[in-house]
Amino acid sequence: MRIGYATGYWKQGPPRGALKAVRTAERLGFESVWTAEAYGSDAFTPLAWWGSHTRRIRLGTGIAQLSARTPAATAMAALTLDHLSGGRVILGLGASGPQVVEGWYGQPYPKPLARTREYVSIVRDVLRRESTVSATGPHYPLPYTGEDATGLGKPLRSTVHPLRANLPIYLAAEGPKNVALAAEIADGWLPFLFSPRANDEFAGYLANGFALRSPLLSDPSQFEVAVQLAVIPHPSVEAAADMVRPIIALYVGGMGAKGANFHRNVIDRLGYSDDCDRIQELYLAGRKEEAIAAVPTRLVEEIALIGPPEKIRDELAAWESSVVTTMLVQGPAFALRTIRDVVQGGSLTRAKLGALAFAYSTRK
Repeated sequence: MRIGYATGYWKQGPPRGALKAVRTAERLGFESVWTAEAYGSDAFTPLAWWGSHTRRIRLGTGIAQLSARTPAATAMAALTLDHLSGGRVILGLGASGPQVVEGWYGQPYPKPLARTREYVSIVRDVLRRESTVSATGPHYPLPYTGEDATGLGKPLRSTVHPLRANLPIYLAAEGPKNVALAAEIADGWLPFLFSPRANDEFAGYLANGFALRSPLLSDPSQFEVAVQLAVIPHPSVEAAADMVRPIIALYVGGMGAKGANFHRNVIDRLGYSDDCDRIQELYLAGRKEEAIAAVPTRLVEEIALIGPPEKIRDELAAWESSVVTTMLVQGPAFALRTIRDVVQGGSLTRAKLGALAFAYSTRK
């Protein structure tokens, strides 16, 4: 099981101590670092900045939203950063949801699977640079042929030769068809709110996609599944759960419209529909603290690794036997060594664990 470091998307501003954490992660042997975007900071700029201060760690967008850029613009950003970093980029893509796509980017949301398929195909054509790039659409026609087109557009080929024509593309996906699509057309899958209890279900979706996979793509045995999850070594399970509850409450209650929340759908399928109803009701009513408190500890324990090190190590077995190949953990620089040691079976004294718990409790 490999370990990556997820910085998440920015809140009010740049995450405090992020550069130190990224450099610490590289020094500790973390394989990759990942950024995100919602409707504030973008995913590529932080990777360029932090990547310039590192030498080995891979640089992943987790995720770059399809609607934020045209396929060609995304391919340009990826191939540029890949050159600057010496071939360390992983391009993680996702369709986001209708609230963001229509409310922030001002674009239509329907047919996300078809749009994703077209998008990835164009990005791959740009990166391969075998010929000029053209696409019939209907979502991303190249050249543009709409009623207001000048008629002067022509197929073009990147002036820059990509460093890697096979730059890896991962897809964020939560629903059955989206997960299958990732296995069919991508090099990896970025699940969210994953539970090992649902492993057989997700393995089936992946198998459906692999059955349709082009032989021109990498072998399915090389397919990566990199899941973002909280790993919080702490003497108290409840105290550790309290650090995760706000994230779950946000995604279940506030990310996505009522009745169209793909994150909540994942938790529903785990059997927590009644809890989700309560969390969403409280969150949408502006009672966020109550919504956070309504997140059950057993749910946190399903999708995160929390509590004493021996508990985490016992629960790791289920993750290690799942489809997951890489854990993308979050945490401040001071916690990364402990997280690595716990996940990889290193020693951790009671004194060190207590010091970590104190540091968490005093962290601003």
